[in-house]
Amino acid sequence: MRSVDAKEILEISKKHFNEGNYASAEALLGQVLISNLRSPDAYYMLGTINYDKGRFNKSVEYYKKALEIDPGFTDASVGLSILLNDLGRYDEGREVFQKAREHLEQRSAELDPYIEEKFAQKHEELGSLYVQCKRHKEAIEQFMKAIEFTSQRKPEIAMKVVECLVALGSQRKALKELKFITREFPHYLPARIYLGKLFYNLSRISEAMEQWSGVLLRDPENVEAQRYTRIAQSSNLEPSL
Repeated sequence: MRSVDAKEILEISKKHFNEGNYASAEALLGQVLISNLRSPDAYYMLGTINYDKGRFNKSVEYYKKALEIDPGFTDASVGLSILLNDLGRYDEGREVFQKAREHLEQRSAELDPYIEEKFAQKHEELGSLYVQCKRHKEAIEQFMKAIEFTSQRKPEIAMKVVECLVALGSQRKALKELKFITREFPHYLPARIYLGKLFYNLSRISEAMEQWSGVLLRDPENVEAQRYTRIAQSSNLEPSL
């Protein structure tokens, strides 16, 4: 097969892949592999197809091959890292992603915003996996890295740090983090609601009411703030965190 033929087939396989027609894409990609064309895209697509079909060992093999050809192939590193985490190989998954990030940082002093958001997303995914395994300290580490990279979801990810701190019994640190979020992102109401719940459970009722009142000033129809305000006014029940 001539190289130009392989490139044409690769482009057709990409079209099938992007349309979700994995069976046709896989058949075409098999033809690409027997050519002399070294394409990280081909191995990445095969990695994704095999992951979708539950052939995890084969998927790992293809993702690694893509990264051998292009160590800075972000999609392949993300796919491999997620797969390794799915298989319980957390340290390997984190190492794969860290290597990809270092490679890109060497290539460019300032990362493209799109790439930065991808890094943020990956760190957030790793953090969530650690939470599922009740490894909250490692989760906090990943969430904090995600916050460094994202320009779009800082308060949302910071709230995940708060939840980890609460799970670890570090209420003082959780309060400090929540106060920071409410100061830096005053219109992010979930942080104020959560801060009120922490104050309430510490019997700091007036401070809790202050937070929920602040929410209702900004959003008078906020159901959560209304409910917690009624609880604080009429009973000794504690809101559930």
